[in-house]
Amino acid sequence: MRTLVAALSLLAGSSLPALAQHLPPIGSPYPPPFSATLSNTMPLVFGMDVETAASALGTPLNYVSGSPGEEVYLTFRNTGGSGLFYNRHRLYLQFRKGRLAGWKGDWGRNWMWQ
Repeated sequence: MRTLVAALSLLAGSSLPALAQHLPPIGSPYPPPFSATLSNTMPLVFGMDVETAASALGTPLNYVSGSPGEEVYLTFRNTGGSGLFYNRHRLYLQFRKGRLAGWKGDWGRNWMWQ
């Protein structure tokens, strides 16, 4: 009898899906998938022009240097924070022939803690 109960409980337990997280309470929204929480998700694509990149980031681009068509722009991205101090990271965008050729985030030291 005990073996039958043990076999049935193993069979019932193996038919349930394996979840890495607990399910949210009934009626609340499901948490986003892991791929949506990655830190390297930027809406940038190689080949964008300046206006498209600015609208994709939702921030204005500030000219830094370069000749026409070969510019470097800077934008400040608000990445949240504790509510007391906001994180504003610098993002440099390199354009070649008027198209986005690369970008680099600058997570330099905060001047307040020097």
